[in-house]
Amino acid sequence: MGAIRLGILGYGNLGKGVELAVRQNDDIELVAVYSRRNPSSVKIATEGVPVKSAETLESGEEPLDVLVICGGSATDLPKQTPHYAALYNVVDSFDTHAHIPEHFAAVDEAAQAAGNTALISCGWDPGLFSLNRLMGNCILPQGADYTFWGKGISQGHSDAVRRIPGVADAKQYTIPVESALEEVRAGNNPELTTRQKHLRECFVVLEDGADAAEVERQIVTMPNYFDEYDTTVHFISQEELDRDHSAMPHGGFVLRSGESAAGSKMIIEYSLKLDSNPEFTACVLVAYARAVARFAAEGKSGAITVFDVPPAYLSALDGAELRAHML
Repeated sequence: MGAIRLGILGYGNLGKGVELAVRQNDDIELVAVYSRRNPSSVKIATEGVPVKSAETLESGEEPLDVLVICGGSATDLPKQTPHYAALYNVVDSFDTHAHIPEHFAAVDEAAQAAGNTALISCGWDPGLFSLNRLMGNCILPQGADYTFWGKGISQGHSDAVRRIPGVADAKQYTIPVESALEEVRAGNNPELTTRQKHLRECFVVLEDGADAAEVERQIVTMPNYFDEYDTTVHFISQEELDRDHSAMPHGGFVLRSGESAAGSKMIIEYSLKLDSNPEFTACVLVAYARAVARFAAEGKSGAITVFDVPPAYLSALDGAELRAHML
């Protein structure tokens, strides 16, 4: 097939990361950036590529092989992905783990009806970490899974805080509890609650006149985001947020601790350390966009996840090159 024609919907941190990731993939071409803002107000880094209104996508006739949807999981993607899966082949990074089954069902229905391919929940978690959890379970069926995130800024959680009335801006850090991580690495297979594995720390800029106590209450009680964690909320100025929390680091660990049939202890550990969470997530999205384009060319329709994608579909190399250089 020729160059994969890719569109980006949304030009925040993730959309900008996708634009940069395309530059590192010679077989992928950026066709356009689509924005809910006035296109004339959006300046992108790639010369010669147009910025169009998101309404342009409604025709279903934009010349795209894949549309990468770069909205937030809290309120954007549950609506956007099913909608656009009825019009184009799509990839999203929906990361609210508790709601993945219902999101998959909604996207699958839309994509199946339209004959399109839609990959959901792609990134590093869910995404790459999901694959490592699956592999660990297959290899060590008698054992326990452990996932630790951070220390780093969560885009999804930060976005959820920013959507609370009275919040002007915010960043949220996820922090692993070091003692819990070391107990797992020691092979002790501890039973850990959500609260025992991670802390959450929020740095929040309030709008003028906002009720700090009410904002804090909404944060610490937010289902699926903060209610099961020990969460600390700091109220700071915009100047402090910009000065001290402008970077977007993240990372984490996936471990499978188990035993062989003979009782030998085995621990599998996979880790990431990222200077930029959105840029790395974007790199994953672009690799999987290649797989979606290949599935679509083969006539596959409906929703899929990273579990359904053969690793070779992520690579620009053909099978012979992969066998010669990577096997």
